[in-house]
Amino acid sequence: MHSKHTNSPTVSPRFAPSVSYRGFRLRRINEPRFRHLWWLLFWPLYWLRYPVIEHMNPAERCHPIYCPLDDAIPFSEWFIIPYMLWMVCMVLLCLYLLFYDLEGFRRYSKFLLVSMSISTCVYLLYPSCQNLRPEVYPRENLLTDLVKILHVSDTNTNVFPSEHAIGSAAIFLAALRSKKLRAPLPLTLLTVFSVLTFLSTVFLKQHSVLDLIAALPVCAIAYFAAYRRKKHN
Repeated sequence: MHSKHTNSPTVSPRFAPSVSYRGFRLRRINEPRFRHLWWLLFWPLYWLRYPVIEHMNPAERCHPIYCPLDDAIPFSEWFIIPYMLWMVCMVLLCLYLLFYDLEGFRRYSKFLLVSMSISTCVYLLYPSCQNLRPEVYPRENLLTDLVKILHVSDTNTNVFPSEHAIGSAAIFLAALRSKKLRAPLPLTLLTVFSVLTFLSTVFLKQHSVLDLIAALPVCAIAYFAAYRRKKHN
């Protein structure tokens, strides 16, 4: 007799779901299987705090952030591409980890919650702004038009520390510490994207170099809170 073999498609470990959400109902969110979904509350809170901070910190109360190195960095509209894709990447990464790397999702969410909470406190205690945006753009093209839209829609306040820099670190660390994203291709792509987004803040004149420096200790604290290894007795 000949045995019959069925050829079932092989799913890459990178896309093997870590949890099934079939049967999920909101009333079941406190069950151990779904309790991690509470971390998703970060996203609406993240967006809602902006108008609150802007209301509490009028522009006239903000301290200008500047250092001479800011003048040495040229304006480049090309950096609008990674700058605008930053939030898209952060959300897509969150969704990927939510479905395919549950531990990575928890750590990524904790890093964002801790770091953004610190930056929010800094904004409230030390209102900041920057006056680096060009009055006249050196070129006229589609990318420059997008920069103009950005500069009109996004105020120049609450810049110290840079949350774009913090988010860039969050993307890189999530890829570096995720067993499923640590493969050469995804890790390289996300690392390059994180670096470009980090640099975009100063080349678009959205931030001072000091804002990026201020983001480093915030990221260090958040990294310790989210990614430190627990000691087992």
